[in-house]
Amino acid sequence: MSRTYQATGINLKTQALGESDKIVTILTKEFGLIRAIATGARKHNSSLGGRSGIFVVNQLLISQGRSSQPATPTLDKITQAETIKTYPSLTKDLGKLTASQYLAEIVLCQALSEQPQTELYELLNEHLQRLEALPKTQGLDVVAHLAHGVFHLLALAGLTPQVQFCCLTQRPLTPDLTNPNWQVGFSISAGGTICLQAWEQLRQEREKQRKEENSPVSNPPYETLVHHQDIPKISSRLGAKELNMLQHLSQPEIMQIDAASDFGWLSVEHILRQYTQYHLGRPIRSATLIDSYFAANHDAIV
Repeated sequence: MSRTYQATGINLKTQALGESDKIVTILTKEFGLIRAIATGARKHNSSLGGRSGIFVVNQLLISQGRSSQPATPTLDKITQAETIKTYPSLTKDLGKLTASQYLAEIVLCQALSEQPQTELYELLNEHLQRLEALPKTQGLDVVAHLAHGVFHLLALAGLTPQVQFCCLTQRPLTPDLTNPNWQVGFSISAGGTICLQAWEQLRQEREKQRKEENSPVSNPPYETLVHHQDIPKISSRLGAKELNMLQHLSQPEIMQIDAASDFGWLSVEHILRQYTQYHLGRPIRSATLIDSYFAANHDAIV
C-alpha cells in the first residue's frame, strides 16, 4: 500500500487532467510545494470539487504515488480534504483576484519542495486575508496591498531592495515631501535606491578618467590596467512621495492610504515588479492583468 501523510495547505494552481481529474499545486506548511491529483474533482457531484479550488485551505490526507519503474516520477493523490478556510471575496472581485494570483506566482517561484515552508505559508495567507478584507475595489487600495505583500515576500527570501539608504554612498535617504521636484533613482542591478547627485558625480568622475586614459602618451614604459566600478543603470526615478511609500513597506502594517497617493502606488508596484522579475529570472504573468484591469477602470477610479 502507498504511504499516506497529512498536510495543511493552500491551493495555488490547478490544471485539468483527463476527463474529470485535476492536478493541484499546493503550498503546505509541513512539506512545502506539492503537486497532487484530485481524482474526479471536475465532476459536479465530487466532494473534492470545491475543495480543489484556487486559494482554498484544506487539511489534507494524501496518498504517496508509486511507480513500477523507480526512475519514473508519479504524482501523489488527495485521499481526503477538509476545508478550513476560504477566500470567497477574492474570486468575486477581479482586482483582488489578479493581485492574489500575482502573489501566488511569486510564491510558486520561491517555495521549496519536501521542506517545511511555514513562514511562507503564513505570510501568503496573511496577505490574502488583507486583500479579502478590503471593501469592493475602491481606487487603487488593491495595488497598495499588493505592493506590501510583494515587499514582504522579497524580505522573506532575503531579496529586499535597499530603500532606506543610497546604494552608492550608504547614506540615509530622507524624502523631502515639501519639494515637488525632489527625486531619487532606483537601480535594479545595484539593488535599490541611489542618490541622483552621487550618481551624477560618479558619472562625471568616470568620464574624466576615461578622457585621461585615452589621451595620447608618447612611448609609455608599460601598460597600466585600471579597473573601474561600473556606473549602475538607473531603472527609474521616484518622487518623494513614492520613496516614502517604499520605505514604509517594511512595516507590518501598510501606511494610511488616501486618494492623493493612489497613483503613486502604481509606480511603486511597477518598480517592485521589475525588481522581482529580475531576481526570479522570469516575468510575472499576472502583472499584465493588473495593468489591463486598472487601465480599463481608470475613468471609474478618477
